[in-house]
Amino acid sequence: MLLATFGASVAVAQTPTAATQADLALAKSVYVQGSWAEHGTDGATLGMTLPWQWRRDLWNGEVRGHWDAYVTRLSFDGARDYNHTWLIGLVPTLRWRPDAGRSPWFVEAGIGVTYMSDRYVTVHKEFSTSFNFASHLGLGYNFGAQRAHEMQVRYEHLSNAGIDHPNPGENTLQLRYAYHF
Repeated sequence: MLLATFGASVAVAQTPTAATQADLALAKSVYVQGSWAEHGTDGATLGMTLPWQWRRDLWNGEVRGHWDAYVTRLSFDGARDYNHTWLIGLVPTLRWRPDAGRSPWFVEAGIGVTYMSDRYVTVHKEFSTSFNFASHLGLGYNFGAQRAHEMQVRYEHLSNAGIDHPNPGENTLQLRYAYHF
């Protein structure tokens, strides 16, 4: 009897309710992310998200925003005496969830700023600036107890938006795992 009561309590505690979904939408997260681009460039990212106290209803869904702050180590076939660079970024991001924000699925988009420790110079392309802009589109899913876990696939474009030339840009495919707390 005691085990059945404990099991039922755990099951109820792990079922997302409107309150826990709202709390999760306002929760911070930490994440790890891998990225891949053309010609052998890849990246490993460690980051965190910080929610805004803002929301809007849109198309039978809910839009919320957060700051995405991260550090990435980009590795590539270098054309100079180095083959990697460190990148820090800060990206304001909007996330839309269908079903009035109750769906585990979401779509997000963001545009922000980045800075590289060394300019991105590969055997295939060269960035003229260390300061660049990052824009992305992503599709994700929350799962687990109170939907605290998240997987996301993202497409990101990195360039200096024509501030200086050359400006070849780089497109990456990203896979992210996040934990909300």
